Amino acid sequence: MSNIKIVTDSSCDLPVDLAAEKGITVVPLAIRFGEEELFDRLDLSPKEFWARCAASPVLPETAAPSPGSFEQVFREAHKEGFDGVVCINLSSKLSATRDSAVAGAKAVQGEIPVNVVDSLSVTMGLGMIVLEAARAAAAGSDLEEVTAIAIDSAKRTRVYGTLDTLENLKKGGRIGKAQSLLGSLLSIKPIIEVQDGAVEPGPKQRTRARAFSWLAEQVKARPSVDEVAVIHGEAPDVDKLISLLAPQVPRERVIVADLGAVIGTHAGPRCVGVAFQVKG
Repeated sequence: MSNIKIVTDSSCDLPVDLAAEKGITVVPLAIRFGEEELFDRLDLSPKEFWARCAASPVLPETAAPSPGSFEQVFREAHKEGFDGVVCINLSSKLSATRDSAVAGAKAVQGEIPVNVVDSLSVTMGLGMIVLEAARAAAAGSDLEEVTAIAIDSAKRTRVYGTLDTLENLKKGGRIGKAQSLLGSLLSIKPIIEVQDGAVEPGPKQRTRARAFSWLAEQVKARPSVDEVAVIHGEAPDVDKLISLLAPQVPRERVIVADLGAVIGTHAGPRCVGVAFQVKG
């Protein structure tokens, strides 16, 4: 049996306890409020991040981990006796995080094999891919098998969300084609979806309740859904979406995750999303 280490980055929004339980190492991105730099989920919990955002006059900025951060984690895996590492990262179309992981992998070449996988996803979409890879690793799959499972999982992962505002996406330069929504912000609740690793606009919804219904319908429209997660940025009404999902996905099967600083910086407060995987 092989012994493969799973590594990801903090944009995955995996609950800390769940990541620890599965033996997943999470490399933090940096969050900057002006001149102050903090490490995601080490120095700044999601709750602390949203409190800071509410009080800060400036939009925070995010920065990818350094190649050295990944190199250190890969070397530690080697010291701990792992046969290889599969590192799964935030979409390369949204961040340089994957590039840093690739550079870190090159630095340990000849010591421990490292395969870097582009999730082409965000938040718990990435988290679900990582969880599937971790299950395969725990079952004894080798490096190439775990890598193939992660790549296949990425193809089956869907992420949708509704935002209270597109202002954060606009300021952060991550809006892509979603800029087509900007002209009617006052009358809609924007829907976004992740397609091929980029943020794209979904259909316009007139109210938040309709936006929640639309999100739930994306899950209900697929009768064969493996995993479901609901992600939110301090949204007081997140339980409404969970209730809409209940007829198809019981509450105990839904992973509820706090949207952290990495994606929250761009998505803005009170955003709510759903991530799920369709069966292959």
